[in-house]
Amino acid sequence: MLLLPPSRAAHLFAALGTSSLVAALASGLAGMDRLPGIGATAGFACLAVAAHKSLRYSRLSFALWVFAFVVCAMYYPNLFISWGQFDLRRAITPLVQLIMFGMGSTLAFSDFYRVIRLPRAVLVGLGLQYSVMPLMGWTYAILFGLQGEVAVGLILFGSCAGGVSSNVVTYIAGANLALSVTMTACSTMVSPILTPLAMKLLAGQYLPIEVAPMMLSILKMILVPVLLGLLYNRYAHRYAEWTSRWLPGVSMWGICAVIAITIALSRDDLIAVAVPLLGAALCHNATGYTLGYWCARAFGLGRIDSRTVSIEVGLQNGGMATGLAFDVLRSAAAALPSAVEGPWAAVVGTGLASFWRRSKRGSTAELLK
Repeated sequence: MLLLPPSRAAHLFAALGTSSLVAALASGLAGMDRLPGIGATAGFACLAVAAHKSLRYSRLSFALWVFAFVVCAMYYPNLFISWGQFDLRRAITPLVQLIMFGMGSTLAFSDFYRVIRLPRAVLVGLGLQYSVMPLMGWTYAILFGLQGEVAVGLILFGSCAGGVSSNVVTYIAGANLALSVTMTACSTMVSPILTPLAMKLLAGQYLPIEVAPMMLSILKMILVPVLLGLLYNRYAHRYAEWTSRWLPGVSMWGICAVIAITIALSRDDLIAVAVPLLGAALCHNATGYTLGYWCARAFGLGRIDSRTVSIEVGLQNGGMATGLAFDVLRSAAAALPSAVEGPWAAVVGTGLASFWRRSKRGSTAELLK
């Protein structure tokens, strides 16, 4: 099968995946217990491989792998709760740190110097990122009737820095990649201050939020690994080029594992709040993209920069939110919103980016207006 041309392999895996999903649906309707989980997991995994081997749909591969892990965690939660005597929740912080190290290794000191050349765009983007998403998280938690730790988790997801996936989506959109990377870097650096403050102001009504422990957690789990990655890229560039070949894959599997562990630990909570949480997550994400773009336009940014800001505002660092939920809040339920909204945001962002890429509205000069 490995000898098949990529296009034929993609068609084969797509057929296998579709057949597995149909079989899963049929076995579920027939009242079978085990087969739906096996079929759905295998189906999404095959579709993920098919997407990876397809030039047209390769960007959907990650989302499909996430669906495979989520389905597996829902049907077989014990696989992601403990291995022997090892509690898998203890792996979340190291996994997040590894993901953040990988993110840092893609950055350079010049990404921070760029703030001097793009001060207004960066400041507008950061302002929107740390106002729109936390406030909308709080708003939709109320509108959809989310309670306690789940409501806190939605606000937490909105209060986090931008994720490295926003840089990839910005590249796909043909927007301002330099601005995107700079915004991601800067939002990460200020997160030890702004994330705990946003949580204290907006989530304190649901749970007591201690600012200092959250600051320390962000420093050790997010900022230190990012800085180490940045220094690694700067002073071990030859090795950084080599590790850049496998770090993205490791990060992808790490994110899938974190999401699966979260789902497994909070399976009953997710079933209880699935509909309102999904509705809140979809609205939260859509509002982030929409207000990110139009508010940036209102502040006088051009279309390309506004698209970049939209992507940065709409795509949060789900790994950071999950890590804080476990490390500071000690709550698997608080990590559920990031497990739900994070993958969805990536799928919507990729679709939006592809649309913008294909859009022929105006010349380059008009887009800069």
